[in-house]
Amino acid sequence: MSLKILFDYSKLRGRIIEKFHSQSAFAAKNNMSNRSMSLKLNNGIRLSQEEIIKWSELLDINREEIPQYFFKQKVSNMKQCKGGLA
Repeated sequence: MSLKILFDYSKLRGRIIEKFHSQSAFAAKNNMSNRSMSLKLNNGIRLSQEEIIKWSELLDINREEIPQYFFKQKVSNMKQCKGGLA
């Protein structure tokens, strides 16, 4: 069994609103649909390393601050195993 790692992007969402005024505007800046952006911010699609670097630059996030925005883990009670949910 392994735990599914979920990330808490609440601080990232706040920074997106602060800098771009909406998630939709930030999605457009990244040539991405609002749906894709939403999936990424809700742990439905993983962020790539390239996206993390690009988003950090667009949002004026220093390299030292990246873990606070992109790698804060949520506590998950959901456990997964090879055959499905446990």
